[in-house]
Amino acid sequence: MKTINLLVGGPTDLWPDSLRQGEIDGDWIGVDRGNVWLVQMGIKPLISIGDFDSMDQTEFEIISNNVSDIRTYNPDKDYTDTQLALKIASDELKADVINIFGATGGRIDHFISNYLLATEPKFRDIVEKIRIIDKQNVIQYFTPGEHEITKIDMMHYLAFIPMNAMHLSIYDAVYTLDNYYVERPFAYSSNQFDGDACHFDFDDGVLCVIQSKDA
Repeated sequence: MKTINLLVGGPTDLWPDSLRQGEIDGDWIGVDRGNVWLVQMGIKPLISIGDFDSMDQTEFEIISNNVSDIRTYNPDKDYTDTQLALKIASDELKADVINIFGATGGRIDHFISNYLLATEPKFRDIVEKIRIIDKQNVIQYFTPGEHEITKIDMMHYLAFIPMNAMHLSIYDAVYTLDNYYVERPFAYSSNQFDGDACHFDFDDGVLCVIQSKDA
């Protein structure tokens, strides 16, 4: 499977250790200031995108000296930089998995925008490819049907968050549901695996599943 990683401009203190230590597999797309951080870690992005309005000339030169494909966008555009990076990862690079780092923390409106990407119709076909990752959380999204999720090492909690009304069943977890009708977006949080894998199914919309741990 082809993995493309995105590094956007959220706080660096929320990065997982595997990112800091250069242990993430796959190629990279840098998003705005995320490009500078990648280059400083010795990682050359395949593509750098952004409006670059938040960095000075020295920082932009760091990018231009290390990245051959730089795409600059007007700040007044219809898509966010992260949306543009998602489209490039999917449409151009044909990614099977798209990991987004640096998308949590900082401004809450930026995080909510990133969190809700999976509900946008234009990303419907790639919902299950998207993962938002920080040092305490791995956020995934699913479309209707039957699914299995495997416990990630060191993650302790499991949350199911319907993004819309749906019938939801959860198996192989401490707290289960049997074709329960969820009327509105709701967070079934602080669940746990009952074993190494959990099965679930639902019938409509998008379901967010989060594996997490305490700080």
